[in-house]
Amino acid sequence: MPLQDLTPQLRTRLNRVEKIMGWFILAAVALMIFGFAYYLYRTAEDRGWFEVKAPYRTYADSGEGLTVGDPVKLMGFSIGRITAINPMPPRVKGKASEHNVEIQFVVVGASNYPYIWTGNSHAQFVSSPFGGTHLNITRGTVGYSTYINFSVSKKTLAEIRDFSPLTNLSLGEDIYAGTNQVARTWLGLSTNLDKLTALGLSNFWVIDRSTRHKNISAVWNAEESHYEEFVGTNYYTLPPDSEPALMDRVNDIVAQVQAALPNFLALTNQIAATLANTAQLTSNLNAVAASVRPAIADVNAITANLRDPHGSLGEWLIPTNLNTELAATLLNANGAITNVNGTLTNVNTNLVVVFDGVGRTLDNLADLTSNLNHQVEVNSNMLSEISRIIVNSDDFVQGLKRHWLLRSAFKSEKTNAAGKATPPHK
Repeated sequence: MPLQDLTPQLRTRLNRVEKIMGWFILAAVALMIFGFAYYLYRTAEDRGWFEVKAPYRTYADSGEGLTVGDPVKLMGFSIGRITAINPMPPRVKGKASEHNVEIQFVVVGASNYPYIWTGNSHAQFVSSPFGGTHLNITRGTVGYSTYINFSVSKKTLAEIRDFSPLTNLSLGEDIYAGTNQVARTWLGLSTNLDKLTALGLSNFWVIDRSTRHKNISAVWNAEESHYEEFVGTNYYTLPPDSEPALMDRVNDIVAQVQAALPNFLALTNQIAATLANTAQLTSNLNAVAASVRPAIADVNAITANLRDPHGSLGEWLIPTNLNTELAATLLNANGAITNVNGTLTNVNTNLVVVFDGVGRTLDNLADLTSNLNHQVEVNSNMLSEISRIIVNSDDFVQGLKRHWLLRSAFKSEKTNAAGKATPPHK
């Protein structure tokens, strides 16, 4: 039926249904677009399309057990995935390639790659006991972060001095004097610029810490020991730390067991010989024990006598008669010592009396001397008068000797002259 043949009421209802269907189809299309967009967003989020990605490369002897898309782990957590596994060219710069396989992977998330440092982070290929291999990254504790999100550039000394503020600049390289490191990366330039100027260098790699970017800005150049601008192709290379494959380790263990079997069999033979010698030694010890039993019985008898007071060791060494004589001798010696002690006591008493008398005599003599000294001190002119009397008496006697009347009375007897002999009597 043509539309114009419909009544106005039917035409109004049909228009209303068409509008409802249009809105329904429009809502369904919008819902499908929203669902598809949400799916894309979740997929991008799961795959880290919105996260910062730090690309790395490492090397291995074999790519066995590894597949593109396999997870990369750090401390037991998945932090990225393998992006490429490529064989190395047979010759590099005219020389045989040092490695067999190059493995590229990305670490997703700005909170993950700061754990990977230049000093001791390695790429480990860990074999599973049930087959397969996964890539594990060791956490770094020495060195610097492999990637940073600060701007890095090479500046002259004049450019560094003109930068403001200077506190936002840090050294972006390790500086060596021969083999000695004189300056380390991240050294503050505001307080060490004079020290760096004294080294005689005209320009330095500098880290500008004034602005932290969302994406990676610089990567560490391990060959030249400095940070450089990251351009997307200068990946950081993690040194590999491969462990042997599981079958290789099993083969090594089997080879070691096979090598050790002859020694083990020789050891069992030695153990058997040792056991035989031990059995023979035990039989010999039984014979020795049987021969020693009489001696042990004699020792038991001796010890029994030692425990008996009448057969003790003292009575064996000192017989009864000698013991009696020793007792009598000791009794006499004790009496003699008692008599000597009494005599010494009497002598000591007499000496005390004598010394007491001598002490009193000395006291009297001291009193007499003291009295004389007192009389002399009282009569101070006595000694001078006595001395004058003696001098005058001597002068008087000398005068008498010279007087003509009494000279003959004081004539001395003549003696022979020295050296003349007396003539013999006729």
